[in-house]
Amino acid sequence: MAHVSVTDHTLVVEIEGLDRLWAIRSRIEIPLGNVRGATVDPGIFREPKGIRVGGTHFPGLITAGTFRSGGEWVFWDVKNPEKAVVIELVDERYSRLVIEVADPRATVDLVELAKRPADDRTR
Repeated sequence: MAHVSVTDHTLVVEIEGLDRLWAIRSRIEIPLGNVRGATVDPGIFREPKGIRVGGTHFPGLITAGTFRSGGEWVFWDVKNPEKAVVIELVDERYSRLVIEVADPRATVDLVELAKRPADDRTR
C-alpha cells in the first residue's frame, strides 16, 4: 500500500511496509506540474502489465515494481484492485503510477485539488 501526500509543489508517494521490498522502491517524488491527473480504476488490475523490469508479480495476488508496457514505464504497487488509483504523469520516467491506497476517492481528490491554481482552491 502507498501513502500519497502533497508538500509545496511536489506529489510524494511513500510505499509502506513490505511493499517497499516487493516494489524495490520506498518513495517517489513528482513535481505537481508533471501530474496530469488521478483516477480510481479497479479495472486496471486486469490489464496486461507488460515486462517486469524490477519488482514482484504474482498474477491475481500482487503487482509491485517497475514494468515496461507499450513503450512506457509504469510503476505498480497493488494487491487489492478495489483500492487502486492511477496517477497519470508527463515528462517523468514513469508515465503512470498504479498504486493501492487506503482511501482511493480521498487520494484522487487530494491530487486533483493540489493541481488546481491557488485561486480555485478556495471556491
